Amino acid sequence: MIHRLTRGLIPKKPHTVFEVDGSLTFEHCITRAGFESVYTIAWHRKPPHWVASEKDLGLHPGWAEAVWDGPLRRCHYLTTGLTAGGTPFLGRKLMVANSDLGLWMARPTESEPTLVANADGDELTFVHAGSGRVECPLGVVPFKVHDYVYVPQGLPHRWILDGPAHLMMMEARSPLRVPKQYRCTEGQLSMYAPFTHHDFVAPRWPDGGPESLDAPRRLLVQSGGRLTAFEFANDPFDVIGWDGQMWPFAFPILAFQPKTSSIHLPPTIHTTFAGEGYVVCSFVPRVVDFGEGAIPCPYPHSSPDCDEVLFYVEGNFTSRKGVGPGSISLHPRGLPHGPHPGTYEASIGTTRTDELAVMVDTFKPLVPTKHAGAIEDRDYNTGWVR
Repeated sequence: MIHRLTRGLIPKKPHTVFEVDGSLTFEHCITRAGFESVYTIAWHRKPPHWVASEKDLGLHPGWAEAVWDGPLRRCHYLTTGLTAGGTPFLGRKLMVANSDLGLWMARPTESEPTLVANADGDELTFVHAGSGRVECPLGVVPFKVHDYVYVPQGLPHRWILDGPAHLMMMEARSPLRVPKQYRCTEGQLSMYAPFTHHDFVAPRWPDGGPESLDAPRRLLVQSGGRLTAFEFANDPFDVIGWDGQMWPFAFPILAFQPKTSSIHLPPTIHTTFAGEGYVVCSFVPRVVDFGEGAIPCPYPHSSPDCDEVLFYVEGNFTSRKGVGPGSISLHPRGLPHGPHPGTYEASIGTTRTDELAVMVDTFKPLVPTKHAGAIEDRDYNTGWVR
């Protein structure tokens, strides 16, 4: 998705005989959009598709139906109120969703004991707290607090945590990409992009290659919201080499280079990733609007074409009162949203903001689940007049 990489041993040409240690290797093509988009080819010592057994496990335990409970309203969810426990994949809970995107939250305390794969979409996780690594057949991706972690749709992997974590996990039903305006016509990230190729942490193999990771042969696959457990006949990590553009990565949110103007720019200037029906934006510490008479605080806003989710990470959120680290706000279409009383005026003369937040805009309505309702601050919608 970012650029082409190679690791390990690969043949001079794909789809040809390639022997290692006197044995024929097995080519595994991992493609997107059929055969029309980015791909990676991995070479295994043994066939990667031999399944010894399978078992239906039913719906994902964190899935819930998305349906409005009560009137349309602006919502505030206190994710620090979620019960900690479980693993990143099985312990997460679906908060809000539409047909393009599902937003899950997790406060895991355990690493994944098995491999997992999400066949329902790409996953982009924001690490609010915690650190560790993601292991997959293509290598190891280390992550730390305030990183985004991207895992392509369907890729077997497992989360290994250093300790308890707090994760916002976005499940995108169309391929996640770097916005096209950040690339030159030849595909390289342009010099106008708010990040560089070097900012993306690609998978690396440990000494001894991926086989040294001692991967389990049990794989849990989520498809259509349901889980199926598979036992593979061969080691899924017996990869000798790979070549391609589809691979997982970590991206530190603080590597995003924000833009500032003399007067206030729309929030989409902070777009970091995008897909069909959604954008993901990064608000990072920055110099604010500096022109004479500029008002740095965001203006009241109505957008009948999209819903807005904000995940508050840390810092001083100039336009909001009553929110803090771990808060999520949902501002649905049909209702204006904007700064709380006093914050608009108080921002005049401000020179910097230290806010850190992730914004997701969707072009189809987002609907909350019972998991979101259980941690909702029901006074938020009328907080502007109290």
